[in-house]
Parts: sequence; structure tokens; C-alpha cells
Amino acid sequence: MKPPRLLLRFFRWYCHPELVDHIEGDLLEEYGQRAKEKGKWMADWVLCWDVLLLFRPGILRNFSNLHYRLNSFDMIQHNVLIAIRNFNQHRVSFIINLTGLSSGLACSLFIYLWVADELSINKFNINDSRLYQVMQNVNSATGVETIEHTQGLLAAALAQEIPEVEFAATVVPPNWFSSPGIISFENTLLKANPQFISKDFFNVFTCPILQGDRSNLLPDRSAIAISEDLALKLFHTTENIIGKTVNWNHDRFTGEYHITGVFETTPANSTNQFDLLLTYDLFQYLRPSINDWGNSDPSTFLLLKGDINVESLNEKINQVLKAKDPNSESTLFIQRYSDRYLFGHYDNGKPAGGRIFYVRLVSIVGILILVIACINFTNLSTAKASRRGKEVGIKKVVGAGRKSLVWQYLSESALVTFCSLVIAVCLVYVLIPQFNTITGKSLFLKPDTTMIAGLVCFFLVTSFLAGSYPAFYLSAFSPANVLKGRRNTSIAEVVVRKGLVIFQFSTSIILIVTVVIAYEQMQYIQSKNLGYRRENIITFDMEGQPSSKLEAFRSELMAVPGVLNAGTYYHNLTGDHGNIRLDWDGKSPDQRVDFINLEVGCDFIETMGIEFKEGRSPTKNVNPESQIVLNEKAIQIMGLENPIGKTVRYWGKESTIVGIAKDFNFESLHEEIKPCFFRVYPIMPKFVVKIQGGAEKPVIEEIGHLYARFSSGYPFDYRFLDETYRMLYATEQKISVLSRYFALTTIVISCLGLLGLAAFSAERRIKEIGIRKILGSSEMGIVYLLSNDFAKVVIAAVVIAVPLSYLITASWLNTFAFRIELQWWYFIGAATLALSIALVTVSSQAILAARANPNQSLKSE
Repeated sequence: MKPPRLLLRFFRWYCHPELVDHIEGDLLEEYGQRAKEKGKWMADWVLCWDVLLLFRPGILRNFSNLHYRLNSFDMIQHNVLIAIRNFNQHRVSFIINLTGLSSGLACSLFIYLWVADELSINKFNINDSRLYQVMQNVNSATGVETIEHTQGLLAAALAQEIPEVEFAATVVPPNWFSSPGIISFENTLLKANPQFISKDFFNVFTCPILQGDRSNLLPDRSAIAISEDLALKLFHTTENIIGKTVNWNHDRFTGEYHITGVFETTPANSTNQFDLLLTYDLFQYLRPSINDWGNSDPSTFLLLKGDINVESLNEKINQVLKAKDPNSESTLFIQRYSDRYLFGHYDNGKPAGGRIFYVRLVSIVGILILVIACINFTNLSTAKASRRGKEVGIKKVVGAGRKSLVWQYLSESALVTFCSLVIAVCLVYVLIPQFNTITGKSLFLKPDTTMIAGLVCFFLVTSFLAGSYPAFYLSAFSPANVLKGRRNTSIAEVVVRKGLVIFQFSTSIILIVTVVIAYEQMQYIQSKNLGYRRENIITFDMEGQPSSKLEAFRSELMAVPGVLNAGTYYHNLTGDHGNIRLDWDGKSPDQRVDFINLEVGCDFIETMGIEFKEGRSPTKNVNPESQIVLNEKAIQIMGLENPIGKTVRYWGKESTIVGIAKDFNFESLHEEIKPCFFRVYPIMPKFVVKIQGGAEKPVIEEIGHLYARFSSGYPFDYRFLDETYRMLYATEQKISVLSRYFALTTIVISCLGLLGLAAFSAERRIKEIGIRKILGSSEMGIVYLLSNDFAKVVIAAVVIAVPLSYLITASWLNTFAFRIELQWWYFIGAATLALSIALVTVSSQAILAARANPNQSLKSE
């Protein structure tokens, strides 16, 4: 094994020529031995460490071309002592720099961990760059809707007819089902998410098989493969379970299955989490309608042969669809599978961003926080330049060159940054459990190559950003002028310093506005009247039970004290539904409308408190399936007048319109209200129960006892409907909470910098203040004098930040179909808050200076 060439070249560059051969021979000998015993990776790291440790006086070559010799131990020691003495002498500035940098670095590290995790989602597949998903654009009266469901026969047709497709897989993912099923073995019952797959699934996706024949993992319809985690829960082992029989309870797929394989549990960075694998042949057998080209249920995934022209392939895919289904009005396109997590929003059939907006936004915030922390360092260092002017002058007089001075001040910056980085890493280790709670992730700092490289980059970039300007600025002083006391603050220096403060507070104000508006939008979402009640309502499943048992359960459920009403459903009001096209008398042949299909049981509409504009709910004494309820939007698009009593048709069935429900939100508020209807059945396997407010705990306990009687051994897993609703906005909620912490951090860091500058300004003008007091100036007059300049700077930041914050928040709110109106007080309030905090910060130092004894301030040094 060969050692890294760059390390050896670096060693030969700095090592004395007479010592190179001897020392390098020992290094290579140890490297070879270590590579055999512990591997190349460990050998490389140890060699890197050895090369760095050897960089010391006594081994270094004579760098005669450098005026300031790197191997001059005395000068290095001198610089370190000067730095420590300077830190000790100006403790306030040092503590401010340390606190600001460590806080900024800690926030940036948290953001780095979060962003890195977001960017890794769904990228675990070996063939990620060639893995694509087929998406479908459906034209309707409300616009183009993009869905991930495609024709069940599509994958096989594309694999056969398109040369660019290496493998194609049909998948029915867990999110297709409204709930997980129950798998049982002997007395153990567990909830598990199923996924149906075609034979080429393992050629398309990376899913390691721990037990079983990978080439024929699911040989028949009764075969089932389970995940490693599920195997451990069900059998407490992953060994010798092939051939065992388990019971699977899940709607029409209920039955006995024999285990033919165990696969590695899907990684945490996968959006598709499944516990079971079943053959797609079974899905086709039990749902024969899937074999119709007009039906779109499963998802289609393609593994392509190398680089392809996406537009050209899209045309070929649509040609195949048209050939198979000439009446199809849908269009298909492919999108890289791992891109769908971040680019999952579509506008008129085209990818239009999505979660990537938040990733970019948080990344920008992380960079801004780090830059603001560096600005504090830069501002305070340049402001203190006059204190070190004589030091620079004396060093230049005795022969120090500008390069040596730059190196000295950059080293001081690196020392502060290193201390800040150590503190930041400690803060991250301590606070990461709370951060995981906020973000819903399982992040941790692990000392791998990527993390170490990231920390090194943090250190180098921050050291340079925070120390470069002071280093080059201080080293440029003229020794003659500074020793004579003639160094005057230039206009450029003042402009730069004030410009940096304006940047800090502009960023802070933008973050404050964003936090306020995000909070108001979340409050609006939670309090908006959706057209139905969601308070004190719980939902739970009773899958696998016959209708007679479900009816008996509901009857006893209604008798439980505290239960106000109970209904059943299959499609819920938080985004789980299907699409159907209806026909009606007077419909235009060219009119194509997809109606949202909400499958519910009797009493669901009453339990949810959905109001009617006209008509009523379907009655039980008449076949409920022959009656239909539509919403106002549906009637508007259909153009029906006096719709009650009229007939609509779907799937060869006729239903009479018996009611018109007032429009209600059955999807996220990101979406406009769409046309929908209720298909009502006598009973469904999911229950929605309205319980009396204030008595939730005893009522739920009683329902749990009743559930256990009817579903012995099955867990009573209920959820409050308002919790399910909040999950629709989980991303926005998490970003909103994170933005509060980041905004607070930004304000604190900015105020720390302002505090340091105010303290320095007061100290610099201490004699002026003493003279003014002797001449009769009041304390308030002096406070006004010292605060006036800083107030002007913050007001300038307000002027810049307000229009920018308006543009940013308006852009974000436009992603919601239902949103708050931007009010002037959001911006004025945030600006006033920032200005007040800044003035309090500056005034605290101004008051201390104004109250100082002028006799002490006017004493000679």
C-alpha cells in the first residue's frame, strides 16, 4: 500500500535535507506495518499525525528566504505571550468574542448536521444517479395535478419496449394503504407496514437480503419477507425463521404467509419505511382492476442505462402509454427518485421546489449567523487598533516585516476561534438531544472523516474571516505616525465598521419578522375553521373485523358515557383519499374533472360536524351507496342547478344527490379546496369518535377496555384528530421553532458586538466625557451623545431590512392557499424591538460612562 503522496511531499518540503532519508525510512516502515495490521485508513491517519508532530524546531530546514523564520521558537513564544497578555488585559472584548463566536459556531454546526441529513434523504441506493420515478400529470378542471401513482402495467411495458431502461419495478408503497396491518406469530401481535413489489425490485433498489434467495425472494403469493427489526420483535432472532408461518391481518390481504426472506431494515434516511415485502402478483390477483390501463394505483421506478436525455425519454414513455391506452389524457415524466424529497412540489405539472426551500433558507441563516459572529470579532479588533498601534510601530522599527505581523494577528484570531470551536462542540454535544426533539431527527456528532473535515473547514474559514481584516489592517500602520500618536481613524474604517453593524441588525430584523409571521401563520392554521370539528375527536382502526362485529362494537361504543357520537370511515380528512371521475346529465364531452372520493360510513358526516348548504346525509334505511353528498365546489364545477335529487354515475353505478355540504378543507391549507363527494357505506373499519370535553382520559380508558373485548390481543392505538392535522404542517412547525432560536441567537450576538463597540467608544472618549461633565453637561446629555451614532446605524438597518423581510415572507406565504394578510405592525414591531434592544445595550454602557468620576478620567496615564 502506498502512503498519501501529499503528506510525503509536505514532509520533504519542511524537513532538513540531511534528515529526510533517515526519518522518511522509519515513517514508511511503520506505515507498512500499521497498514497490514489495522488497514490503510488508520495508517493514513497516523502518518498524517506523525508528519504534523515532526514539524518542530531542530528538524526544519533553513528557510532563508523568509524574513520571519517559522522555526524561530523565541518569536513564536513571544507571540503567544503577547496574545495571552492582550486577552487578559481586555477581558471584556475577549469574552464577547469568545461568546459570540462559540454561539455562532454552535448554531452553524447544528444547521450543518440538519442540512447534511436532509440532503442525504433517499440517497442510500447504490445506483442513485440512475434511479428515477415515473410521475403522472392529470388534467382536470382545477388545473394539472401531479401524482406519484401510475398504471399497474406500465413498468413491464417500459422495461420491454424502451432500450434506455435497464430494469423497471412496480411498487405499492406503505403510504398507499390507509393504515398498517397486524402481523402475528403465536401470542405476539405487531403493527407492520406492507409493501408489494415486482420481481425486479432488488435490481432497482438497494435492499440487502440477510436470509433467503435474493433472485427469487417471493416465489409465490403466500410468501412474505420481513425486516430485521420486525424479525427481532416477532421471534427475538433473525436465525432459522425461514419457512415459519405468520398471520397477516390487513383488509383483503388477510391470511397465512410463510416467511421466505429477511431483509435489512430500511435506513433512517429513507422516506419509504416498510416492514414487510409481498409479491405484486398477489396485489394483482386480489385487485384485478389494476390490470386496466385506465387504473393508476402503484408507483413505477426505473433504473436507466447511464446518462440519458430526460426530455427524449419522457416522449418515449408517453408514446408507450398512448399505444397501450389511446384514450389516456394523462402525461408521464420521470424525476430522479432521491430528488423527490426536496423537490416534491409541482406547479402546473412541473417540479417547482418544495422542501429544498427550507433547506436553502436554513443554510443561508447558518451562514449569516457565522458571518455575524465574525463581524463582531472584526469590528472589535479594528476598533481596538489604536491600543496596539505603538506595539505595531515598535515591532516594525526593530525589523518585523508585514508578513510576520499578519501571521501574528491571524494566529491570535485562530487561537480565539479554536477556543470557540471547542466550546461550540461541547455545546452541541450537550444540547443535541433537545435539538433532536425539536427537529424530530436522530442527529449526533460522530468523529468520521466528513465531520472532522467539516470542523477543520469551520476553523480555517472562521479564523480567516474573523482575523483577516484586523491582521492586514493593523500590519499596514506607519511606524512613524503611530509612535508620534498621529494615527487617525479613517473615514473608510468608520464606514466599514458601521456597514457591518448595519448588516448585523438588518439580518436580525429580517429574522424577527420571519419568526413573527411564521408564528402567526401557524396560529392561523391551527385556529382556522376548516368546515368541520376536530377538537376532542379520536380516531383508531379495527382492521380485519367482519361488518357484523364492527356494527356491534359501534352500538356498544355509543353507550359509553362521554361518547357524544361515533362514525366510521376509510378515507380521512387530512389528505388520505382517492380520485374518481363522475358523469352527469348535461356534462360536456370535453369536460374532465377529477373528484376527491371520501369513503365513509354512516354517521361520519354528523360526527365531524360538517354543515350542509342543502339536503341531508344518506339514510341507513335506504342503500347508502345509492346516495351521494357533494361539496359546493363540485356543484359549481358541474354547473348544476337545483342538484338535489339528480343522478350522477361512476364505475357503472348510479347515485342520487341527497345533500350539498358546505366547502370544507380536507387537505393541507397549502392546497385550494377541490371538488369532492362522500361515498357512504353502512360500516367501515376505521372509527372516529367525538368525546365530551374535559372527560377525555376516563372516556378513552373505557373505549380501550371495549376495544380489547372486541379485538383481543390487538393494541388500542388511537390518535387525536387535531394531532393528525398538525402533522400536515410538521415541516413548517419545526422550521418555525428553529427560526425562533436562530433569531434569538442572532440578536444576542449582534447585541454583544454592539455592547463591545459601545464600551470601547465610551472608553475612547473618557477624557472628552470628563471635560463635558466639568463644563456642565448632564448625564442624560452625555448618554444621548454616546447613543446617537449607534441609533442612526440601527435605524439604517431598519430601512434596509423592512422591504427585504416583506419580500421574503410574502414569497413564503404564497406557498399557502389560505394565509394571513401581511400587516404593517409585523414590520414596525420587529424594527421597534430591534431598535429598543440596541438602545438598551448601548445606553447601559453610556450610563456607566456618564456616571464616572471626571477626576479619575482626567488623570494622566
